[in-house]
Amino acid sequence: MKKLLLALMGVVISMGLWAQPLDPAKWTYSVKEISATEAELVFTAKLDAGWHLYSQYTDPNGPLAIVFEFTPSSDYQLVGKVQEPKPHEEMDEIFGCVVKSFSGTVVFRQKVKRLSEKDFTVKGIVSYQLCNDGSCIAPEDHDFSFKVKGAVQEEAESQVTEEEIDTVENQETVETQEVVEAEPAAPEKKKGQSLLVIFLLAIGGGILTMFTPCVFPMIPMTVNFFMHNSDNKRKNRRQAWMFGFSIVFLFAVMGAILALIFGPEALYFIGTHWIPNLLFFIIFFVFALSFFGLFEIKMPEKWINSSDEQADKGGFLAPFFIALTTVLVSFSCTGPILGAALVGLTTSSTDRWVSLVTMLGFGIGFAAPFTLLAMFPQALKNMKSGSWLNTVKVSFAFLELAFGLKFLQMADLYCNWGLLPRDIYLALWIVIFGMLGFYLLGKLRFKGDDEVKEISTLRLFLAIADLAFVVWMIPGLWGAPLKGLSGFLPPQSSQEFDIERIVSENTPAVSANTLQVGQLPADRKYADKLHVPLGFEAFFDLDEAKAYARQTGKPVFIDFTGKTCANCREMEHYVWTDPEVKRLLNEEFVMCSLYADENTIQLPEEEWVTDDKGHVLKTLGRRNLNYQKTEFNMNAQPYYVIVNADGKVLTEQNYKYDRDVQKFVKWLNEGVRNNK
Repeated sequence: MKKLLLALMGVVISMGLWAQPLDPAKWTYSVKEISATEAELVFTAKLDAGWHLYSQYTDPNGPLAIVFEFTPSSDYQLVGKVQEPKPHEEMDEIFGCVVKSFSGTVVFRQKVKRLSEKDFTVKGIVSYQLCNDGSCIAPEDHDFSFKVKGAVQEEAESQVTEEEIDTVENQETVETQEVVEAEPAAPEKKKGQSLLVIFLLAIGGGILTMFTPCVFPMIPMTVNFFMHNSDNKRKNRRQAWMFGFSIVFLFAVMGAILALIFGPEALYFIGTHWIPNLLFFIIFFVFALSFFGLFEIKMPEKWINSSDEQADKGGFLAPFFIALTTVLVSFSCTGPILGAALVGLTTSSTDRWVSLVTMLGFGIGFAAPFTLLAMFPQALKNMKSGSWLNTVKVSFAFLELAFGLKFLQMADLYCNWGLLPRDIYLALWIVIFGMLGFYLLGKLRFKGDDEVKEISTLRLFLAIADLAFVVWMIPGLWGAPLKGLSGFLPPQSSQEFDIERIVSENTPAVSANTLQVGQLPADRKYADKLHVPLGFEAFFDLDEAKAYARQTGKPVFIDFTGKTCANCREMEHYVWTDPEVKRLLNEEFVMCSLYADENTIQLPEEEWVTDDKGHVLKTLGRRNLNYQKTEFNMNAQPYYVIVNADGKVLTEQNYKYDRDVQKFVKWLNEGVRNNK
């Protein structure tokens, strides 16, 4: 019996801990003396692992920035603005702007000028939004208070009060804290981006480069050296292994330099900042022009000739110099591929060794065909080159031109130039890939191409696949989501003509499965300012939703969300769009979206509420957040609750961020069953 009671107590305690509101930020406040007339207020935030908050200077279209508000007083004067460490900058495709954030331990500083000779207190509030890879916490007001000495204060006093001892201890604490820099917020790792997966993908990429126009002709030229020793098979194989090892070594050295010297932060900067992205676009554009036959790109002849001279000397050093020559000559094809791969991987992983693993894997894949053919040189007799290599080169030119636009649009988003909105970007891709399809059919010819008298089966199927891709992209010009290209396209909001948005804005009734969206009362609160995804309609006031649920007999689906909650948008984009989820939400529930960060909407005085700290909450967002905290012990979004018209929760557990569609459907059905 005793064991049973202990077990039950453990369950109760664990459930209580699980249900506690999230509090991933711990703040400490201290004062640093600067001079007789100035002091520095030091705000130190220690964030739990995985959480980050946003800079004061984050784009207005992005997440909510941290805000410091000081209570006005005649005792002091603020000197400048609150100083913050250098933030981590990241292009966020959901928000369509650059997001600046901090994680780890973050120190903010504010200088004040003392205007009073007596000791005084600086008070105010700090408000901020916190997010991790699964949820966001809407901003709340957090009080702060600093006890500051007056402008005229004797340095040496015989009596030391307890209050002054506390101040000294705080000063000692901040001396340790002030050297701690903010750790860059780590971007969410994409599934499948482990080092092992990156390594295997890099090997595959290295093997595929064998068929590029720069590398393939090098095979018979390079392996010709080993044919001279074909009578001595043992020596030939040793040199072949040395040749392959040298190629891998060269790529590994380049990867180590990137990993050890530059590190993940510098590589991430390369992948997100507008300057390197614009530079990559120019490089891709220049290579595309070269592949089209406008000019030829070569490595400096002096480098290649020096390698050739060393190779001609023979011996076991010869394979190394042949490998060096091969790497240098093939650079014009492997360079852009490696550059794109490194940029893509470093923007999705913060592992310091991602560049080393990528280069090492690429080197192994690149060296494997050369090494095998060097060990068995007679196999070269079956390999033929011809005009097909020029076809491959021109096809690569189209691809380089298309993928180069990805880098240009990243720079465009970073700087808000507005050069490549989604529809223009799609139009360019449709034209580029359309011309590639016509080229594969022999309707276009470039320098070095032979006349196409007949189409091979492979070429025909490649043309069919390419033109089918073009047709699939065309609806995107009118706003089709094109989820398969979401990682390449600019944000949907940048599209000027979006037919779904236009219909939604101008048509009061749009069919969404069996529900006519638009049947809810048009005068419901905040419907003119707040919105839910297309194909749905919701209340934005819980009392109104409950009243409507009482009329219809349906349960209320409460959606605790936020305008700046990226994870909320992910749930809406990947889960709500499922046909069964959409049917259930539209047919079986009264939807109510409670925005926890909507603090631009002021409530009438009779709707103000006072929280447990005594703060009077005057905005819609703060009232919604307070309701979520007091009723459900949760302050993170997205968060979903199903209640009946009387407010009783109908499910065993509420639903947090989880993109498992079947799990979400099962949870919704539980709410429907319990309501009936």
